[in-house]
Amino acid sequence: MRIEKGTYFVGGEKTNMFDALNIAVIGAGGFAHFATSEFIQVPGVTLAGIYDENRENALRLKQIELKAKIFDTLDELCRDPSIDLVYIATPPFLHYAQSKKALLAGKHVICEKPAAITLPHALELKNIASDRKLLFVVNLMQRYNKLYDAVRKLIEHHVLGDFLHGFFENYASDEFLTEQHWFWDEDKSGGIFIEHGVHFFDMFSGWLGDAKVIAAQKSNRRGFKNVWDRVQASVQYSGGCVHFYHGFDQPKAMDRQEMRLLFEKGEITLYEWVPTRLKMTALCDDVNLKTLRSIFPKASIETIEGHDEDKVCHGRFKEIKYRYKIKLDTGGAVEKQVLYQELVTAMFKDQLTWLKDREHVRKITDLNAVDSLRLAEEAESVAIKLQGE
Repeated sequence: MRIEKGTYFVGGEKTNMFDALNIAVIGAGGFAHFATSEFIQVPGVTLAGIYDENRENALRLKQIELKAKIFDTLDELCRDPSIDLVYIATPPFLHYAQSKKALLAGKHVICEKPAAITLPHALELKNIASDRKLLFVVNLMQRYNKLYDAVRKLIEHHVLGDFLHGFFENYASDEFLTEQHWFWDEDKSGGIFIEHGVHFFDMFSGWLGDAKVIAAQKSNRRGFKNVWDRVQASVQYSGGCVHFYHGFDQPKAMDRQEMRLLFEKGEITLYEWVPTRLKMTALCDDVNLKTLRSIFPKASIETIEGHDEDKVCHGRFKEIKYRYKIKLDTGGAVEKQVLYQELVTAMFKDQLTWLKDREHVRKITDLNAVDSLRLAEEAESVAIKLQGE
């Protein structure tokens, strides 16, 4: 795609466009290198500027576009009229001030999660962008996953009946998080709910709707008073409760994640924090089996039970009729890193499409940044602190 230069009337309003999109990166660490490498694959997009307090980081990122300018200060970058969009990949405590400076300078902003450490700051950024008709979005790329869409369709079509309960268990690695890393400093990270949990609060809200945190806990690491490495929260949705657990205490070789959603007529399990595989056990009739095949056209479906006529069972004081009990498996063909690249690229293209056509309906907007942070802040505020001995 290419964003063409000119003045367009979109939704009755004038909108300035670009003949090419020049992006600048603030915070040139490893993830910025990963994401920017994907962004510049989009035709018309150029890495034009880099700012990092550590010049060595900036020089490393410059290797993917030798013509990119390394700025000495953030102010200098924001004053440069050639920069159209800023991508921010710094620690969370810097997101608010850096995003605000870029937005006030007239730059579009894509920021890594979270939008800010506090909800009022996130709301302020949303309002600044809205007032100036600028892009402000946080890279909550989970909604671009085909498996995310598949689960959403399952729920919308009521294939498995009502939702009852769910959980997300995140046994994450801390192997490269030294004791001095900013991640453990909650004044800089916001804590695990805010720094990391927003991805999953957003994901489950997309499936299940509005939510409220009803309980939460956080535990610190024995012998390290200020290292809060495990958090959990119970979140109530209209259909049922989801329990979230995040622990950053595993070696990389044991890093693993699992999500499960239980319904009246079946359950689904997704694997990896960016889900790469889905398994399901379900009761279904001919109509629902056909729907499952349309949602998961490449999945294997094994019939555990098959009946020539309806079989009747009961649950939740209801009569449930089914013809088949099946197991469905999408398989493990998707490699996580490749999928992650696809999701980051899809998020970026979605936002650029909106810059060209403001009537385009995006999968994530500034509302996702605000709503996910609202739940994360709720969880942090009600969390009972469990001190290690």
